[in-house]
Amino acid sequence: MNKQKERFLLILAGCGFCFTAWSGPHAGDATGPAPSPAYWQQELHYSLQVTLDDRAHSLQGVESLDYVNHSPDTLSFIWFHLWPNAYKDNSTALFRQLATLEDRKEKLKKVRENGYINGLAFTVDGQPAATQAHPKYNDVVKLLLPAMLAPGARIRIATPFFVKIPSYFSRLGHEGHSYMITQWYPKPAVYDRQGWHEFPYLDQGEFYSEFGSFDVHITLPSAYVVGATGELQTGDELARYRTIGKANLADSANPAGFTAYRATDPAAMKTLDYHGENIHDFAWFADKSLFINYDTLRLPSGRVIDVFSYYRSGAGRQWLHSISFIKDAVLHYSDWVGEYGYPVVSAVEGPGNVSSGGMEYPMITLITSPGASKDELDGVIAHEVGHNWFYGMLGSNEREHPWMDEGINSYYEFLYEAEKYRTNSALGNLIPRDIRKKGLDDFLDAVYAVFNQVRTDEPIETPATGFRSESEYGLVEYARTAVWMYILQKAMGQEDFKKGMRNYFTEWKFRHPYPEDLKASLEEVTHEPLDNVFALLNKSGSF
Repeated sequence: MNKQKERFLLILAGCGFCFTAWSGPHAGDATGPAPSPAYWQQELHYSLQVTLDDRAHSLQGVESLDYVNHSPDTLSFIWFHLWPNAYKDNSTALFRQLATLEDRKEKLKKVRENGYINGLAFTVDGQPAATQAHPKYNDVVKLLLPAMLAPGARIRIATPFFVKIPSYFSRLGHEGHSYMITQWYPKPAVYDRQGWHEFPYLDQGEFYSEFGSFDVHITLPSAYVVGATGELQTGDELARYRTIGKANLADSANPAGFTAYRATDPAAMKTLDYHGENIHDFAWFADKSLFINYDTLRLPSGRVIDVFSYYRSGAGRQWLHSISFIKDAVLHYSDWVGEYGYPVVSAVEGPGNVSSGGMEYPMITLITSPGASKDELDGVIAHEVGHNWFYGMLGSNEREHPWMDEGINSYYEFLYEAEKYRTNSALGNLIPRDIRKKGLDDFLDAVYAVFNQVRTDEPIETPATGFRSESEYGLVEYARTAVWMYILQKAMGQEDFKKGMRNYFTEWKFRHPYPEDLKASLEEVTHEPLDNVFALLNKSGSF
């Protein structure tokens, strides 16, 4: 967010640190939300087998997918995302976006190898099934069902696939023999009460995916350390990771003496088996030079989860604290929003050629923040771990409503940073020392007073594709939404706000909420409408 800091520096020169609290909701003639039809969502069960060829930088895979139609509609087709085709050439939506957005053009210089997916041969319940190309996007295809899929019915879809892994410049890719395997398998688009969401892969603008279960079997050379979504089911590998990680954590004062992962036969292949429930995506990261740290964390309910971090030998010393950062983030979000719902949480350090901060996936996040200080790395990890709530367990449509993911999460990240360090990742060292000495509430008032002075052309309720630049997207969907959340907190009162967000989590965990669903969950606590606060989502400029 360096470009944002430049803009905030100009604001600080003439802005006083004061925050006028929103006066609260007004009843007026406002009415509550209209009744909605009975909620439903589609259900998926994946079985994926994939082999990494680290000489050709490619994947050979087979997918089997059970698709359960819980909608009230009979389906004749299913849209599928073929995300790796976004990396194919400069005609794709991804390349066109990168060429158009001035502050993302630099990524095009990092394209040394293109990527793609092919070798598809779909069957449905064993019968060959035809596909039709999308009229606009080469990374979306329509699977034509041999028979109509009635409400309540289940089908099994299967296909082999081959992926050429691109050089790393936008999520999926490799940097030498370091692999970031994301958006890598054929994936049904979401079909919900608003219809199909068959949008293309973009760099600015994230995702929307169906929840389900995953059984994933990854075959690769034995020398690789793998961090992934899901629980590792391969007992001997898991035991080694835990043993090595626990020893390294205990010896964190002496990183030169860390135990590295060593394969008995580096030339041999191994297969790692993973399982995950109630997740909407599966990502994995593989590198031969990753150190492992490991611990467990007891959640307030008494449930114990595994905590892993994976980082490089040249990582900054702050990574030695990464396990404590992850655990602290999980405990804070569990208290503020609702208890972490997965059995594993982990973070992996990515290669340093792209300083993107991080990118989240269920149970694992990629962190690329070279040279970060302790509070900066803690903040990045907290933000990315926080995405297990927004949009991990609360699966909103990030492309259409990015504020429900990035903005709400930024509000909690800013609270985390303020509580622990009296810092803010967007403002950095621009915050005067006397402000940092204030109490938590006064400090947050000051920070949000600065954010609220930023003039923006687009309102918060703007799709990710509606922004002309990365900086505008960041200012509106991250910082400005955090201001809106702070106004919402002031309007509801701190206690009711916390109850409201926990109510939202309880009602929509592992489901697909829209803005009106968040509003309804909060109003169940306030017992009065929040129309005026939610109207601000469509307001440009300061509040």
